[in-house]
Amino acid sequence: MIAGAAMTKVTFPHNLRDVPIQFRIVQVEDCPETRMPNVALVVDDSMLIRHTVCRFLEAHGFTVESATNGQDALEVLKRIRPDVVITDMQMPKMSGAELITALKAEPATVDIPIVILAGKQSGFEKKEKRANFAVFKDIDIEDQLGKALAAVLGEKASAKATGK
Repeated sequence: MIAGAAMTKVTFPHNLRDVPIQFRIVQVEDCPETRMPNVALVVDDSMLIRHTVCRFLEAHGFTVESATNGQDALEVLKRIRPDVVITDMQMPKMSGAELITALKAEPATVDIPIVILAGKQSGFEKKEKRANFAVFKDIDIEDQLGKALAAVLGEKASAKATGK
């Protein structure tokens, strides 16, 4: 039994033979096994980067969806609502900047935190002010992702991302 859970006895009408049934009412946040994982959308045209980021997130308890460009990401967003979007900036069809513009234009997605993936020399972390955090592809991505998730999603994500 979960600490603090209340037990309640319910008796159904006679057509169910007055079989007493007991059930528990618990608050979801009190049950770690019922917490929904954070959902991340990873958008990058590089299969290697996309794979690296997705595996890191999955290893730290995230449910992950991925897309190869901004246009594909918008299609994914029609069926999921991620807790964070991690996007490359330079992609074919629709760039990361165009994706961010589309996200910020919709009430349903305007508040989703955005982490950009960019090369250190690209300067996107200074140019793109609508993103919440920047991760450099050419410097220990996993360490930076842990810091980015802690910054944009708070302590719960920080514990997941760092494994603590």
